[in-house]
Amino acid sequence: MRAITVNRYGGPETLELTEADDPKVGPDSVLVRVKAAGVNPVDWKIVAGYLDSIMYIHFPLVPGWDVAGVVEAVGQDASEFSVGDEVFGYVRKDEVQHGTYAELVAAPVRTLARKPASLTWQQAAGVPLAGLTARQSLARVGVASGDTVLVHAAAGGVGAFAVQIAVAKGARVIGTASERNHDFLRSLGAEPVSYGDGLADRVRWLAPEGVDAAVDYVGGDAVAVSQELLKDRSRIASIVNPEVTERGGHHVWVRPDSADLAELARLADAGKLDVHVEQALPLAEAAEAFDRSKSGRTRGKIVLEVGHVD
Repeated sequence: MRAITVNRYGGPETLELTEADDPKVGPDSVLVRVKAAGVNPVDWKIVAGYLDSIMYIHFPLVPGWDVAGVVEAVGQDASEFSVGDEVFGYVRKDEVQHGTYAELVAAPVRTLARKPASLTWQQAAGVPLAGLTARQSLARVGVASGDTVLVHAAAGGVGAFAVQIAVAKGARVIGTASERNHDFLRSLGAEPVSYGDGLADRVRWLAPEGVDAAVDYVGGDAVAVSQELLKDRSRIASIVNPEVTERGGHHVWVRPDSADLAELARLADAGKLDVHVEQALPLAEAAEAFDRSKSGRTRGKIVLEVGHVD
C-alpha cells in the first residue's frame, strides 16, 4: 500500500510517500480502505517528538488518527461491521505506529462508527478527533439547554464543532475569534467576540450575569479570563492548559468512543453539524498539510485525499 512514513523525529521534511506492508487485522479490528484522512495538530506534534514522554512511538511511523473509508476485511471477533460498510473513526491505539495516512488501516471496532450519509468523505474524515474533543469537553462541564457557554477559538477545528454541538443542546454560545471569522461563527449559531485585551468586558456586555460554562481550545489566559466570568468556576475545560485542574477545572484528552461518534453522525445527518473543510490535499502533499496546520490560522479542517472520493 502507499503510505506516508516517517523514520525519525523532525518537521514536515521527514514525511515520505512510500510503499509499505499492508497492516495485519487483529480479532477485534477491521481493515479500512481509506478514502480520506483528517489532519490534526497532534499529528505534527507526534512527528516532532513532543509526545515521546507519554506515548510509545515506533518507527517507521505512519501518522494520522482520523479516517473515513470502507471496510475491506473483518477480524475474527469484529461483528459490529461488515465488508462494504462505510465508516469513520478516531483510530488512536495504545502505541503509535500504524496511522491513517495510508491506503489501508487496521482499526479496532471501538474507534469506529458508521459514516454520516450526509457528509462527503473529506468532511467525514475531518470529524472524529475534533468532533469527539468538542463533545467530550462540553460533556465534562455539563453543558445543557439554557446554558450560556463561552467557547475559546470558536472558529477552529474543535471550536466550530463545539459551537454547533452546544447550539444543538439548546445552549446560547459566545465564541471568541478574529474579526474575519465573525460571520462564520454567526452562521454556526454563535455570538462572536474578538480576542485580546478587554475580552472579559466584551463578554460581560453580551452576558452581564456571566456565563454558565466555558471551553478553552486556545490556551494563553483563556482559563483565567473564563473564571472571571463563570458563575461556577469549576465549569471550565481546557484541552491545551493542564494547569486548569489546579484552578478547579477539567483537562480533557479525547478518547475514542463509538457511541460518541455515532451521536456526531446523527447530528450531521439531522442537519445540525456542518463540517467546514478548509483544504483537501492529495496524500503526497502531507508535508504541506502539516505546514498549514502548524500556522494555526486554519478555519475548520484540513484533510488528505487518499482514495477515490467522488
